[in-house]
Amino acid sequence: MDRLTSMAVFVKVVDLGSFAAAAAALDLSGPMVGKHIRFLEERLGVRLINRTTRRQSLTDFGRAYYERCRVILAEAEASDALAADQLSEPRGKLRVTMPVHFGRRCVMPVLLELARQYPALELDLSFTDRLVDLAEDGYDLAIRTGMLGDRAGLIARRVARQPMIVCASPAYLETHGRPETAEDLAQHKAVVYRRSGPVPPWLFPRQGQSPFEVVPVNQFRLDDLDAIAEAASLGTALAWLPYWLVQQRIEAGALVRLLPDQQPFLYDCHAIWLQTRHLPLKVRLAVDALAVQLPRFML
Repeated sequence: MDRLTSMAVFVKVVDLGSFAAAAAALDLSGPMVGKHIRFLEERLGVRLINRTTRRQSLTDFGRAYYERCRVILAEAEASDALAADQLSEPRGKLRVTMPVHFGRRCVMPVLLELARQYPALELDLSFTDRLVDLAEDGYDLAIRTGMLGDRAGLIARRVARQPMIVCASPAYLETHGRPETAEDLAQHKAVVYRRSGPVPPWLFPRQGQSPFEVVPVNQFRLDDLDAIAEAASLGTALAWLPYWLVQQRIEAGALVRLLPDQQPFLYDCHAIWLQTRHLPLKVRLAVDALAVQLPRFML
């Protein structure tokens, strides 16, 4: 059996926690996964995984061997990427995770155009607002908006800035009046975005100072941006949303942009990838394409 392939199967078993999960992820049979593990154990002369009918666990040697296998597999992938660079054409699978609405409306069209330009490039796109672990979940690239958290072992490049605007429906404004300044927003009801923790404030730039923060009365808290835009269109409350998301509703008259003299806060959007000595061509071209094309979706 091929040693690198068996290493890759072993790493997948450890990452996913079971032979069955690894078999499903790799499109192999359960017995074949077992054969790969036994091949390694017989070759090394030591057990890697303790297996019972109820559970499995790494041996001490298996844990150390797992870490070395991850390094070896990463180096092998980097070597393959060098060959791809020599061919000057990206090829193989590009796995990208991205926020649901931003990904669908802005990121996906750019990547689909890139794939049309390079037929040997395969796209595996995941749309989720959950923050994923690139190494653990096997993604080449992540697109994230807003503030970045821990970036240890990661490289980030800003590829766009999203103008955030306050908007409301004509019906809401007719009933509750129109706020004229950011300070006025505290007197109005709002439908806000929240996934967990406290409600994030609405931010407004100030010359030479930190942004002015407003936490409006939030009777309505949703974890879906498009649902927030729809709720605002129905006259529920004010909303603070990316311009690209509400542009069509504004043009159709369903929403009205408020505070036109207030400079919008710009939420950064980053492309993030694992730190490596050699960035695969497919990742580099994808990041470059996003940096060039995404800003036009923000206008």
